[in-house]
Amino acid sequence: MDGNVGVSRLKELRDAVLAELGRKIVGQVEPMEQVLTCFFTGGHCLIMGMPGVAKTLLVNSLAQVMDLSFKRIQFTPDLMPSDITGTEILEEDRATGRRELKFVPGPVFANIVMADEINRTPPKTQAALLESMQERQVTIGGKTYPLPKPVFVLATQIPIEQEGTYPLPEAQQDRFMFNVRMTYLSEDEEVAAVQQSAMGKPIRLRTILTGEELLTYQQQIRGLLLPDRLRGYIVDLVAASRPGKTVPDFVNEYVAWGAGLRASQYIALGAKSRAALSGREDVTLEDVRAVILPVMRHRIGLNFRAEVDKVSVEDVIARLVKHQPAPALGAR
Repeated sequence: MDGNVGVSRLKELRDAVLAELGRKIVGQVEPMEQVLTCFFTGGHCLIMGMPGVAKTLLVNSLAQVMDLSFKRIQFTPDLMPSDITGTEILEEDRATGRRELKFVPGPVFANIVMADEINRTPPKTQAALLESMQERQVTIGGKTYPLPKPVFVLATQIPIEQEGTYPLPEAQQDRFMFNVRMTYLSEDEEVAAVQQSAMGKPIRLRTILTGEELLTYQQQIRGLLLPDRLRGYIVDLVAASRPGKTVPDFVNEYVAWGAGLRASQYIALGAKSRAALSGREDVTLEDVRAVILPVMRHRIGLNFRAEVDKVSVEDVIARLVKHQPAPALGAR
């Protein structure tokens, strides 16, 4: 990155995107910032929240502001894998009479793919997203088709519903960099949202950033240096979430399984992104701690004892952060 010029530009872009999103979305500043932090690293995002908290609106608005192609997939129990990835059809050339298979791309062939209510479809269909999320490609009939760049999968999920839902397998949850929670608005924010919707005037968002520019900034963010002391802090914190002999007692008491390697990688990457979007090249402990919760909340499984004692995964993460000693300021 070209010194402070690059990060200053990133901060300007971040502020401009948040201001533009704020024209349509009332409140929800922290979730918007977290999604942007994830976006500028090329990571995927799982967005949790009750109905009516602007999950779909956020994803749709972000696609407009970023000038990226957008496809929305409504996940239902009868959705098939080919409805997501695409399928091959037999096509006949009328002039020659020759028949050949032609691939018809599915909605996953877009820059931003919204998997709406992803837990409403069976695991077989959920798994159709795995290759596109990890390898950025789709394989049909032995042929591999690359997806357009950049590629982002943003999945929404309502946390309270159980009837007619299929929980995401842990391996697929692990592909999402962030788990972002969107909550109810405050009273003043809800009044403002009601007033805005009652006006009935469509709001057109202006384009802030192109896909090509976004790819360039992603590479620049990945090139930022992470101090050794913070790298060691991240690895130790994530390792402490796994039950074993050398971890805090509350981990062995409440945790069935802890976070894996991707958690360490995504915390480091998220901290770099947060620093750059704040106009800084130096990654700080504050940047690291700001992304620990969205990275780890879907990577820790709690046991029955935690359910009985009403201990949430957020409680466990907060105790982990409190228990883990801060790195020495003098170290690299």
